[in-house]
Amino acid sequence: MNPDLVPVRRALISVSDKTGLIELAAILSREFAIEIISTGGTARTLAAAGLGVKDISQITGFPEMMDGRVKTLHPVVHGGLLALRDNQEHLAAMQAHDIQAIDLLIVNLYPFEQVTARDHCTLEDAIENIDIGGPAMIRSAAKNHRSVAVVTDASQYESLIAQLRGQHGATQLSYRNMLATSAFARTARYDAAINNYLQAHYTPEAASGLPPVLAPVLRLQQTLRYGENPHQAGALYTPAGEQRGIAGATQLHGKALSYMNLLDADAAMALVSEFSEPAAAIIKHANPCGCATATTLAQAFDLAYAGDPVAAFGGIVAFNRRVDKATAEKIVAGKRFIEVLLAPAFDTEALALLQQRWADCRVLCVEKPGLETLTFRSISGGVLAQTADGIGFDQATAKVVSKRQPDAKQWRDLAFAALTCKHVKSNAITLVRDGQLLAAGAGQMSRVTSCRLCVDLAGQNGHGEKLAGSTAASDAFFPFPDGPEILIAAGAKAIIQPGGSKKDDLTIALCDQHDVVLVFTAVRHFRH
Repeated sequence: MNPDLVPVRRALISVSDKTGLIELAAILSREFAIEIISTGGTARTLAAAGLGVKDISQITGFPEMMDGRVKTLHPVVHGGLLALRDNQEHLAAMQAHDIQAIDLLIVNLYPFEQVTARDHCTLEDAIENIDIGGPAMIRSAAKNHRSVAVVTDASQYESLIAQLRGQHGATQLSYRNMLATSAFARTARYDAAINNYLQAHYTPEAASGLPPVLAPVLRLQQTLRYGENPHQAGALYTPAGEQRGIAGATQLHGKALSYMNLLDADAAMALVSEFSEPAAAIIKHANPCGCATATTLAQAFDLAYAGDPVAAFGGIVAFNRRVDKATAEKIVAGKRFIEVLLAPAFDTEALALLQQRWADCRVLCVEKPGLETLTFRSISGGVLAQTADGIGFDQATAKVVSKRQPDAKQWRDLAFAALTCKHVKSNAITLVRDGQLLAAGAGQMSRVTSCRLCVDLAGQNGHGEKLAGSTAASDAFFPFPDGPEILIAAGAKAIIQPGGSKKDDLTIALCDQHDVVLVFTAVRHFRH
């Protein structure tokens, strides 16, 4: 016999999630004559289904106790999992203490992640759902994967059955190796979830949103064609539990998503989510090249696409409403090329139009927005973390520092300009009018250069006439009035910025000289 093959004669099964349990146990017992040991509710479920099963207490000689907290923490169990089958000393100890080998462990853990995700989960509920025996057995079996196969999720049952059938009731070492790595990944995610939950309750640092120990254990969800460039490998990793945001989107049409698609889709969804009225955004290389709000989604798309139709070619389009047929008709009109379309939902007729228009355009349904409280960036040797920038625009806290007061229309554009600017790479400047992004000056080393670029782009895109009476925003304060001079000369009649420069008085005087509204928010929105 192949020495890498281990016949499975005895299995221990203890599962919280009983999906597929009876079907699996029936195959193990009836097809392969594997002896089954089990615990508590799992044993009762199997017995009720007419399957032969030995309760764990029959093996250990001790009853389950302390409300089930103690049942598998016993040398007979862990000796059966950990014993080296080619070690004579281990074999002698097994014989001396009547310990029988366990060749297969099937365990899934108390549902800690699911319980703590509930709105009304108490600390007591969380603690009672911390599994002790399960992780201990998983680690024992995974450590001894030379001899023991360990299954930790119902999704692995199909491959287990195929393995046993293909190897005539045995498991291959390569298969056990794979199961062991998956098992240790599972216990790592489980412990990370417990750590994160308890830190939030017990550590003073939790109030700042920055835990003393960061444990974002993630699992591979999707291997991508490549990263930012073809010579870079790329993949999507997600946390355990319910998938939300772009990572949890349902793809309704089109070819596979790329690394850049996912980054830009996330940026697009974040921008349109800022608005309560119907909104559309078009993202190119992580910056908005179009954004608009309107009374209908179709109107918002038209205005957004008209913002910079050249840059919009090959862009990512996002909506904050269900896409209806009227909006879809606007999207498919003309010679447009769109990489990704995303929205909370699509009408049947709208989706059909989009699918007919483009074979490859990725259409994503993003039903549940992300709930990230921390954002991360890797640097050489470490990771930077910060609380998410969840501050929007609040007119009540904004301060008009100019002599001229904004009218109702200008307040709407001031809010729109500030919110779009928040999503532009720094140094960021936006020019808007009537709920439409005319241009963005993004990612420049000088704020003055961003102002010039923004004005030039607006002119190139045919918005020269709209600049007269437009509204401008800056993501950080103007250190000197030279930037506002460029915007005012182009026609801006209102400017919004955080304020806080030592030269604010010069900018205020400039705006008063030209009868321009100037509003300070005291909130900076750098985006690197």
